[in-house]
Amino acid sequence: MKAIVTTEYGTPDVLRLTDIAKPTPKDKEVLIKVFATTVNRTDCGFLSGMPLLVRLFSGLRRPKNPVLGNEFAGEIEHTGKDVTLFKQGDRVFGYNDVTFGAHAQYMVMPEDGAIATMPENSTFSECAPLIEGAHYALCDIRAAKVTAGHRVLINGATGAIGSAAVQLVKELGAHVTAVCDTRNLTLVKSLGADVVIDYLVEDFTDLKEQFDLVFDAVGKRSFGECKRILKSKGIYISTELGYNNQNPFLAMITPLMGGKKLLFPIPTSSKEDVVFLKTLMERGAYKPVIDRTYPLEEIVAAYKYVLTGQKTGNVVITVSHD
Repeated sequence: MKAIVTTEYGTPDVLRLTDIAKPTPKDKEVLIKVFATTVNRTDCGFLSGMPLLVRLFSGLRRPKNPVLGNEFAGEIEHTGKDVTLFKQGDRVFGYNDVTFGAHAQYMVMPEDGAIATMPENSTFSECAPLIEGAHYALCDIRAAKVTAGHRVLINGATGAIGSAAVQLVKELGAHVTAVCDTRNLTLVKSLGADVVIDYLVEDFTDLKEQFDLVFDAVGKRSFGECKRILKSKGIYISTELGYNNQNPFLAMITPLMGGKKLLFPIPTSSKEDVVFLKTLMERGAYKPVIDRTYPLEEIVAAYKYVLTGQKTGNVVITVSHD
């Protein structure tokens, strides 16, 4: 089968399109014929091996998983002998940030992993980007215990995480103030944001309003900068480690002080979350934003575009089987 392979950490130029053996599913695994995947921030981190913390999971000196790709949508090609949840021909989507493998024509997944049948009347390209950004957003929203009536500010509302967060927070009934650039004001408003701020015109940390949660989905502003717009028990969450990796440290000490605090939750993925996001998509409450689509053969260009930091939503990769 064709796959995108890397044997060393580095830039997208270390990626190679090559032929490797098709994986064989174990007794409780399924073999998936991949039709769409994505390139996202998680993939980019594991490609570069940076920050170095990543290498505790991906391999200290070289990648232990030579085929990246954590999001996928495709069709069940074969099932292990003990599989009961899926059958051959099922159209499925899901997420795997443990062994990866979606940047290929075929991959395997445990049947009890983060995988589910696709929403009705959806395409592979629409389903592939359903999970990565949304599962980070879900983790942080849940950690902050966002409920109806809360006032939430989301910085970086056009990325995969931020665009998902706007929709998920609105689904909970909270009031959303979203921050983005001029060209995406209309898009972010269409996602459900109540107020949209153009960061090229206005600095949101100067707002008079205070928020229950400031969610920095791009990690561009610090806890210190955002404290003044937090309510007395307000929460700040960033998707990044912060200056000098300060956010994990602040997450340990600020909750002890009884006032405004920084949280740094560790994201997890589960079948339950995949099914939850599927349900939201089926009733029109959540839909991933897609920026560009590339064929698998042009994945180096896709990585380079994602690394510019300028993408809006998600970058999808289509996988052919000619």
